Amino acid sequence: MRIGIDLGGTKIEILALAEDGSELVRERIPTPRNSYDEVVVAIAGLVLQAEGTVGERGTVGLAIPGIVSPKTGLVKNANSTVLIGHPLDKDLSAALDRPIRAANDANCFTLSEATDGAAAGRDIVFGIIAGTGVGGGVCVGGKVLTGAHAIAGEWGHNPLPAPSRDEIPGVACYCGKSGCIESWCSGPALSAQFEAMTGRRIMPTEIAAAALAGEGDAARMMDIYLDRFARAIATLVNVLDPHAIVLGGGLSNIEAFYTDLPRRVERYGFNPEGETVIVRNRHGDSSGVRGAAWLWHSDEMDSGLPA
Repeated sequence: MRIGIDLGGTKIEILALAEDGSELVRERIPTPRNSYDEVVVAIAGLVLQAEGTVGERGTVGLAIPGIVSPKTGLVKNANSTVLIGHPLDKDLSAALDRPIRAANDANCFTLSEATDGAAAGRDIVFGIIAGTGVGGGVCVGGKVLTGAHAIAGEWGHNPLPAPSRDEIPGVACYCGKSGCIESWCSGPALSAQFEAMTGRRIMPTEIAAAALAGEGDAARMMDIYLDRFARAIATLVNVLDPHAIVLGGGLSNIEAFYTDLPRRVERYGFNPEGETVIVRNRHGDSSGVRGAAWLWHSDEMDSGLPA
């Protein structure tokens, strides 16, 4: 049995999978907001409860909104600030008496979709979570590519490629730099750009729907937005040449990503043999917790599990 935990800022979700990928247990509870120790206790309790329900001990994978630093072993870059500076995987390992595998939530999303989701059977997969932010993850051969500093796939904090004069220096990003892809291509960025153009503040999906309906300002905004997104993705294609790019997050419901974006990417990328495959996720909000469970593969199911 594989157990996945998706630790978010507002909820903790647990999912237990049988060896064939079928669901055995799923539950969500609110995330403790003020105490790191309470987070560890809550996760451990969910795991033990799930194992009691199924009557079987499992491997445990953890998706977190940040990364565990390979240098220090401590959580960093987490939007759930209560986690920062703590050895979460080690503390959870001690609480559950078994090894724990932890990965960034975007990596887990990508692994889920590469394993039994929209990109199943594809060798190199880049996953994009586009919503409040713009995150990313890489899977090669069915395994997460982490990198020397555990930031592989964090394309959202690269500068927007080939900026025009009016895109320089770009909007200030929370990371301390300006002109990041995230500051141009996230959902809030799209809404803010449309408001600057029209004086109206509406949701990104509403802008896309208005563009499809023929509204001029919305169509002009989506043309600019998709051009920026295409420039950003083209750099990924040139470096990774993925067999598929999978989109998740709230913006993944915008149909233009699948009908219009691929040809724009082809225009900017060094890609003379056809459009890059860009697909919508299959597992939706469940991809993070499923990917956490899949951090353990079938040939490793018995590794490190005491009786």
